[in-house]
Amino acid sequence: MDRCIVLVDAGYLLGAAASLLAGEPSRSRITVDHAALIQGLRERAESDTERPLLRIYWFDGAPDRVPQPEHRRLRVMPRVTVRLGALTRSDGRWAQKGVDAAMHAELTELARNRACSDVVLVTGDGDLLPGMMAAKEHGVAVHLWAVQAADGDYNQSEDLVAEADERRVLDRTWITKAVRAKDLGGVCAPPPVPRPEIAAILSAPLPESAPAARERPVEEGEHAAAEAGSPNGTQERVPAAKGVPTPKDLASLKAPGTAVPAPQPASATLRWSSDKGWVDRPGGAAESPDVASMPTLAQLTTAEQRWADREEDITTVGGDPFEVGQVFARRWMGRLGDQGGNLQKLSGMYPRVPHRIDGELLRYAARFGLLAHKDDQIDEHDRYAIRAGFWREIDVRTAAEHAPAGE
Repeated sequence: MDRCIVLVDAGYLLGAAASLLAGEPSRSRITVDHAALIQGLRERAESDTERPLLRIYWFDGAPDRVPQPEHRRLRVMPRVTVRLGALTRSDGRWAQKGVDAAMHAELTELARNRACSDVVLVTGDGDLLPGMMAAKEHGVAVHLWAVQAADGDYNQSEDLVAEADERRVLDRTWITKAVRAKDLGGVCAPPPVPRPEIAAILSAPLPESAPAARERPVEEGEHAAAEAGSPNGTQERVPAAKGVPTPKDLASLKAPGTAVPAPQPASATLRWSSDKGWVDRPGGAAESPDVASMPTLAQLTTAEQRWADREEDITTVGGDPFEVGQVFARRWMGRLGDQGGNLQKLSGMYPRVPHRIDGELLRYAARFGLLAHKDDQIDEHDRYAIRAGFWREIDVRTAAEHAPAGE
């Protein structure tokens, strides 16, 4: 068949791109526009082989072979098939398992079935040499593509290079059309548009400890433990908590003898981070019934809208924490409306996102790979950015609704 097929080892392609642009092979150091990258691969393959593209196979690793957000976006693109191997962590480093074997099997099967006349391999691993030789024996022309090496040397197996029918190098100019370094050193791609609201959050000083220690309410179980641990059976004093208690500290307290959270001490002060700096609010100030009863996005979303949301998440939402917060807020406010002055109620809570909505927001953000592997929690800076995006979208909506007529 006079068609071409592209087999991409994502670990090699993106790792080599990270080395070239960011100085180290960590994919976390780069941002990838997958739509632009796939389009670039297709155009380059059709140009080099002078054959129409049949399909691009994207081989990558994933923890437990569970598709990550980038894999979900890729596999719904036209002419793209995603094949996943395992991603395991050993000695502090991530390693792919099964990817090379899957590429070898696909390459030999395509050649044996004469599914194409030309195969483009974007890889550097010498383990594919037997597959390359088998494809050539079946009359398939093999094109080997390399990513420009940061040190100007080879970053591919010399045996692969020697056996390939054609070889091309994807240089810096080509790579930077779809990939840029996150930690820019002036080597590629223009810097992203600065976001003062996030910068203000991240540069805000940490809360200073309160000059006087506040005594933490003691649970019933703690009294028992203190009495049991005292030699004379008397109750020992529980050390007072220092500084400003966090919302998590207060939420973890339970009313004596129950599993119900205890009322927050009226004297406690909670300190919230925001794009306007730190905001102190009384700890005992609970959400008003109107705010607490605000419906969640899931309650406001129909089955048809849920399907459309998933399509948008996969195809257009990039996964940037700030963008994720904006998308969530835009959907929620658009479906909530402003009956009963919802926007005004929200503004009175700034920068505290209503509890139920905040939990749903963070669960939504977790879909985009924003969980830290350490303890399956979203990184603190990412949480700031997610909530900053949420509030920015609310501000935009509020400004639009209160703008004078004719503007």
